[in-house]
Amino acid sequence: MRAARALATFDDVEPGDHVCWHSDSAVTSPADVLAYVADGALYGDKIVVVGSTGAASGLAREVVPSASVILDFPRVTDPDTILAAVRREARTAAREGYRSVRVLAERVPAAVPGETEELVLQELRLDEFASESNAIVVCAFRRSQWDAPTLEHVACVHPHEMGIRAERPAFRMYSTGADSWSVDGVIDSECAHAFNVAVRAATRCSPRVRLRFDTVELIDAAGMHALVDAARHLPDRRVVVEGANETVRLCWELAGYASVALPVVMAV
Repeated sequence: MRAARALATFDDVEPGDHVCWHSDSAVTSPADVLAYVADGALYGDKIVVVGSTGAASGLAREVVPSASVILDFPRVTDPDTILAAVRREARTAAREGYRSVRVLAERVPAAVPGETEELVLQELRLDEFASESNAIVVCAFRRSQWDAPTLEHVACVHPHEMGIRAERPAFRMYSTGADSWSVDGVIDSECAHAFNVAVRAATRCSPRVRLRFDTVELIDAAGMHALVDAARHLPDRRVVVEGANETVRLCWELAGYASVALPVVMAV
């Protein structure tokens, strides 16, 4: 069972983890990154670096093991292209006898319209990949390169994080199976937009999405509106919420959302 958690160092990563790493944090150094890469050989993982080495990863190309794969993509790249390349390397690694792949993905802003939602979509798909394949995926973000709202959005769709943050994201949304996502924490007016973007991205992956609310502490009026709006964003979408506590279900009914006409169902 996957669970959200913060990591102190790369030593804490486990198969199936999808980590949001704030790479300009003083907590980590290039030596730590090199040790993470070297551990791939120790545990039988193949190293896959997404993006040019030497930037967020802090690794020079010559120190990357020769068996590693470096996937260079332009800043503006279709999410499906990156995911397909990572999946292809995972299949190759399995044929070659590796335990799995150990991915280090550098994130650099592309400054294009809709970049945040495309980035969130890509992270959700990478998270689903990590969950189903037992791969380790570390996504490196330099906080000096990104604006705070975008960092909040991407942190919310990583079940794990490493590095210094002023505060943890109010909620997290991560894969628990095909077209199924666990949500935990608090969904209120401060993070409603981030939640809306995450659910919209999930509905782009599948017309029917399951959200597990087992560990959602609170969802306020803004959060409920964000959920319904996200489900309506594309035609013929349906979101089924499961595991919500009694308080969340009661608030949903009192807000007038318990209607068959809505594309969101709050299951009992």
